[in-house]
Amino acid sequence: MMSRSDYPPGYDDSLGPLYGPQGGNYPPPPAYGFPSYGAPQPGQPSAPYPPGPNAALFPGQPVGYPPGPYSGHPQPAGPPRAGYPSPPPMPPVIPPTIPSDVLSSGDGFAASGSGWDSLSIRHAFIRKVYLILALQLLITTAVVAVFTFVNPVRLYVQRNPAVYWASYAVYFITHIVLVCCQGPRRKFPWNVILLLIFTLALSYMTGTISSYYDTRAVFLALAITAVVCIAVTVFCFQTKVDFTKCQGLFCVLGIVVFVTGIITTIVLSFKYILWLHMLYAAIGAIAFTMFLAYHTQLLIGNRKHSISPEEYVFAALSIYVDIIQIFLFLLQIIGASSR
Repeated sequence: MMSRSDYPPGYDDSLGPLYGPQGGNYPPPPAYGFPSYGAPQPGQPSAPYPPGPNAALFPGQPVGYPPGPYSGHPQPAGPPRAGYPSPPPMPPVIPPTIPSDVLSSGDGFAASGSGWDSLSIRHAFIRKVYLILALQLLITTAVVAVFTFVNPVRLYVQRNPAVYWASYAVYFITHIVLVCCQGPRRKFPWNVILLLIFTLALSYMTGTISSYYDTRAVFLALAITAVVCIAVTVFCFQTKVDFTKCQGLFCVLGIVVFVTGIITTIVLSFKYILWLHMLYAAIGAIAFTMFLAYHTQLLIGNRKHSISPEEYVFAALSIYVDIIQIFLFLLQIIGASSR
């Protein structure tokens, strides 16, 4: 079988010119037919292809766009490089603080009817704890405001996660010392110094996490946290329900939050699952709201168990951690729903 060419047959010049002569300086018409594949057009100059993507096509013609990156683009194209903001870190995964001596028969940490004979001692103790708590919350609020509104600081904390993990280590160590070591917890001024370091570390972590979320989400989470904490505090002062009797329930609740936090952190580090993140945040917000009621009634003292007046640092630390954790969990829920 003979192959058939797709090109038209050539023109026989003996029959006469295909085109008549043209006047002026017009170039002659191209030859009839098609050249072979890849060959230049007969009688025509090669096309003036530019040597590069941004070179001028003809002499005197303006060049194309300059090579990137262009102004206004914070990051060049391609995968994230070093310094590119990472996703918001997870809040500190530490079980809620439960005084160890409350769960035992010891008489050093928690008192059961002792040390509360004088109302003046109790009122002075409560005022002292809430004064320390107010200073802690003021420091944290100031740090969150700076990390949220000052753009250079916001970009710095997002691009330097190592500082966050360093503050996490400081937070963890000071927390363990203040909870487990009775000497540093009760001896002045070491207890105040450790509490200040603990507050600064947790404030930095809170500000770093807040910097990843929208300003409206931060304000909304702050407002809801304030309403919840005030409502829980008023409820604890007025109710006859004794949360200090439910020690086993709060112990199990703390273990559930701790284990759920570890599993969620591991899973979300590989693949983000929205429902798992929201489930963990909801469990954490509810659990720490209950722990806030528990620690508040330990502070009040007119229940089955109470905190000794010498433990004002631990009382302020416990309520402070509860409030910050409620804020962080609410911020995760509101921030995820607003995206």
